Amino acid sequence: MATKENARRKLSQISLILMIFTSVFGFTNMPRSFYLMGYGAIPWYILSGITFFIPYAFMMAEYGAAFKEESGGIYTWMEKSVGPLYAFTGTFMWYASYVVWLVNICSTIWIPLSNAIFGSDKTSELHFLGLNSTQTLGMLGIMLIIVITFVASKGLSGVSKVASIGGTAILLLNVVLLIGSVIVFIATGGKFKEPITGIGSFITSPNPSYTTPLSVLSFVVFAIFAYGGTEVVGGVVDQTENAEKTFPRGMMIAATIISIGYSLGIFLIGIFTNWKDVLSSDKINLANVAYVIMNNLGYQLGLSLGMGQATAVVIGNWVARIVGMSMFLALIGAFFTLTYTPLKQLIEGTPKELWPRNIGYVKDGIPKVAIWVQCGIVVAMIFLVSFGGDIAKVFFTRLVLMANVAMTIPYLFLIIAYPYFKGKSSIKKGYQVFKSKTTVMVVTILSAAIVGFANFFTIIEPMTSGDYASTIWMVIGPVFFSVTALLLFRRYSRRYKNGAYRLLRNDD
Repeated sequence: MATKENARRKLSQISLILMIFTSVFGFTNMPRSFYLMGYGAIPWYILSGITFFIPYAFMMAEYGAAFKEESGGIYTWMEKSVGPLYAFTGTFMWYASYVVWLVNICSTIWIPLSNAIFGSDKTSELHFLGLNSTQTLGMLGIMLIIVITFVASKGLSGVSKVASIGGTAILLLNVVLLIGSVIVFIATGGKFKEPITGIGSFITSPNPSYTTPLSVLSFVVFAIFAYGGTEVVGGVVDQTENAEKTFPRGMMIAATIISIGYSLGIFLIGIFTNWKDVLSSDKINLANVAYVIMNNLGYQLGLSLGMGQATAVVIGNWVARIVGMSMFLALIGAFFTLTYTPLKQLIEGTPKELWPRNIGYVKDGIPKVAIWVQCGIVVAMIFLVSFGGDIAKVFFTRLVLMANVAMTIPYLFLIIAYPYFKGKSSIKKGYQVFKSKTTVMVVTILSAAIVGFANFFTIIEPMTSGDYASTIWMVIGPVFFSVTALLLFRRYSRRYKNGAYRLLRNDD
């Protein structure tokens, strides 16, 4: 009976792929990329996919297959490959940045829901029991994190179901984009609204703000970071059915779909969207461009099928509503995944004595105490930002800047640990893509250089416009989280075995 119950709880191939898809693929990255660079975004996505994302996904697949029985995710991967202090520093920095992400999404997640219900963003007009819009959104965010934490505390089945719903919603949204644009293409006699005049259309941007080398470099960073998040699902390897085969296969399928999907989606947008006619208005920005473009898809679809303008406008508004609901479901799916998996990797991988009191307590694969402590921290931060006035908002803005780079530096930790992982004969490697030492070093150096460049440019970019404060806070973030991790680990190492790094795990 127990065996059957465990089998039912295991993640299937499809659930795993949808969880990866939800964690990595951002539908809004495609309309935002078209807005910034037009067709010129496609080569950079292809280059970023080949030089960073696909090699990085292969690395994560090899890690996952080798540690298929382990429950600590990326902490275990790095700890077994390099050492506990290295692993804890990278994992803690990575985890802390996701806590900031949770706080941020608790407020912004209502924008796509508003678009789904009203056809536009009405969140600034929300009022309830004398609370202003910011405070109302804060209370909604608090209720959301409490409900999600309650569901996540019950186990993986609830998380995977919601994550699958989010992944399915985004897949359906891509189907709408694909089918709708093909219909417009056929109905208009194979014409592109954004004309392709030669190879130059895939190099230069129609956006006058993205024609200088510096602005193009900023877009390259955008494209690289659009592929981030693959490592998040490392925490569910131990709960994946037939993990040694299923996990790497799922990773490869998801990586292929995501890499092709981004470039194809940007290309399809040009079929029904003329940049100058639709996106040149100063009212268009990165926050609303996805709704504008998909509204235009519905509008052009109606016109191409011979409908009147009024009917085409209605179709466009309904497509925008579908986008809003799909984005809301996708964010909910990502929210569930990121409430559970980063914390699971941090707690289950590290020695339980490292944490105060019962925070390291794990039951049925769930860090029962830690997940509610995390909820309390998020609730406190939401309350502070929503009710604390301008000073609290400035504080949170700086916290977001601190987490901006800190979220991606752990990619470097994982990449740098990869040659050590490959070099340890004591680690049984059931799945390998890069086998020779030369290949391992080439992909490691290339991937590390790309992520390092992206972070370096992200840090210095505000300085180019005189915003030195943002640069300083982005540097402070990784330093602060690293020092905090070192202090926690130092406390643990001093208390146990006269300072030796004793690897006592939760299940010992």
